Amino acid sequence: MILCAGEALIDMLPRDSAQGEGCFAPYPGGAVFNTAIALGRLGVKTGFFCPLSDDLFGAQLRAALRVSEVDDSFSPAVDRPCTLAFVTLADGQARYAFYDSATALRETSVAELPALPAHVNALFFGGISLVGEPCSTAFAALAAQAGGRVVMLDPNIRPGFIRDEAAYRARLDEMLARADIVKLSDEDLHWLMGAGEIGTLAHMLRAKGPRIVVITEGAKGARAFTAQGVQQMAAPPVQVVDTVGAGDTFNAGFLAGLEQAGALEKTALDALPPAILGAALSLGVRAAAVTVARAGANPPFAHEL
Repeated sequence: MILCAGEALIDMLPRDSAQGEGCFAPYPGGAVFNTAIALGRLGVKTGFFCPLSDDLFGAQLRAALRVSEVDDSFSPAVDRPCTLAFVTLADGQARYAFYDSATALRETSVAELPALPAHVNALFFGGISLVGEPCSTAFAALAAQAGGRVVMLDPNIRPGFIRDEAAYRARLDEMLARADIVKLSDEDLHWLMGAGEIGTLAHMLRAKGPRIVVITEGAKGARAFTAQGVQQMAAPPVQVVDTVGAGDTFNAGFLAGLEQAGALEKTALDALPPAILGAALSLGVRAAAVTVARAGANPPFAHEL
């Protein structure tokens, strides 16, 4: 099982009412939540951890997990409100305004962390759950308990959400040192590592500890940087509706490809055959292409690929 640990929230997506007025509609979301949903839909045994509100939005999140066959038993019900993220779109690109004070996510504590059963062989972390306190400390503590399990990290950096950049960068350095796989968009890579050629920056990042660094570049596809070299996968052409959940879906496809090949363990990642790495990249970009072709974070089921 892959356990996805991180934010679950409600994306308030822009819509038009029947009267033609602008409004917002609630959809289950959150970067790590979206990855869990996408993994479940791809047929991978998946669990999800984040305390979930006992309010109507928390019930909506839990129902979405179950419909996509994601195990929500790791996620306790808590008497705290759900995080809301109001989304605006400009040329298909999403911008977010978060309402996260004293929420089920934000107040996640070390005491609420689940025990990791033996059948969990990999963990996925990322998103805004690594930004604020106390939740970021709790999720980092869970990553520290991974032991011999594979850890994948996608920071999915939201600069407007960061209040203490120095503390956030220090936490990411700690997580990067533990991670076996790191995925970043090209924008995230430059925010984290500064100006420079993507290949050079990716290898610098890999030197911090990860076995594999994957950089996604939108319509250009994705590149994976390993000790053996670089492998690239072009993205299929698609008419973009919006990009909400695209990177999250890519993460799921990449992890699913590795899991299906029996390669989601540390020693296997050290010397992945090009065919397995290529297949994982391909599944990632193909799954993401479906997501961007329809509104909201709506990852594909395996039969749609």
